[in-house]
Amino acid sequence: MHIDFIDRLRCPRCGDALELEEAASSTTTVESGTLKCARGAHRYPIVAGIPRFVPAENYANNFGWQWQKFRRTQLDSNSGHPISAERFWKATGWTPAELAGQWVLDVGCGAGRFAEIALQAGARLVALDYSRAVDAACANLRQFTNFHAVQGDIYALPFALASFRYVYSLGVLQHTPNVAAAFAALPPVVESGGRLAVDFYEQSWKSWLMPKYWLRPLTKRMSQQRLFTVVEKWVPRLLPVARALSRIPKVGGFLGRVSPVANYYGVLPLTPRQQLEWSLLDTFDWYGPAYDNPQTAATLRTWASEAGMRGVEIEKAGHLVVRGIVEHAARD
Repeated sequence: MHIDFIDRLRCPRCGDALELEEAASSTTTVESGTLKCARGAHRYPIVAGIPRFVPAENYANNFGWQWQKFRRTQLDSNSGHPISAERFWKATGWTPAELAGQWVLDVGCGAGRFAEIALQAGARLVALDYSRAVDAACANLRQFTNFHAVQGDIYALPFALASFRYVYSLGVLQHTPNVAAAFAALPPVVESGGRLAVDFYEQSWKSWLMPKYWLRPLTKRMSQQRLFTVVEKWVPRLLPVARALSRIPKVGGFLGRVSPVANYYGVLPLTPRQQLEWSLLDTFDWYGPAYDNPQTAATLRTWASEAGMRGVEIEKAGHLVVRGIVEHAARD
């Protein structure tokens, strides 16, 4: 952790500024130690250079395990294709020039697939995750001097208000216990006039055709290791079947939707080995999370209005995206 980054952090319980104690540090970075609030009532450990504001065991353990196992799978620098970049720029509607030199918050960073894109644009990027995925992101992105990692809770963000010019969360909030509260937690940390972009799985009758919603009542109760053993056994067997079904004229799109495994043949320009790896990752991602709550465009518009956002845009960009400008004065 960069020592000067402490100034942007706040105690998530009382809102006080944080001070460093018992630290193993150089003149510029902190590898371990403790952060305490100004009144000394609350303390938080710094482990492996990352401030930790949440319990080690939590509802997002599945994601921490997942991203440790598939640490580099979805990075564009690993796949050799701008898959994450194309989704990031399309979903946010931002440009690299806009992000350069700005403080940007990635909420639910996972292994850092989108953080890598913002960092390459020159953003001063803070990657936050509730799970140990932050360790995977740190391992992937530590070469960027403009990168900061935090393990924290979206419902109690450990940042000063209005700390970021840009905030985004892609593919994450539907996996939180209370999606409305998770969305509402983001605008307060955006500067007035800053921008927020969030995407969600879309709630529609078509989404309920997906087998994951039939099977999740069983699979989400399984241990991560047991579930992955099942996924690892069946994905190589079912992926060729899903690929063949998706090629059938007229009905291939429907049959692809009801496939029990993720299939990106004909969608993403990956090698056969990469196709299998992405299918393993996303199939596990379908069945493992404790929560999976798709949303509608009408709900997103209501949340954006309640947050005092203007210039709101809601569209399908892979997932269902809401983005706009946060104006704090509109809520005063």
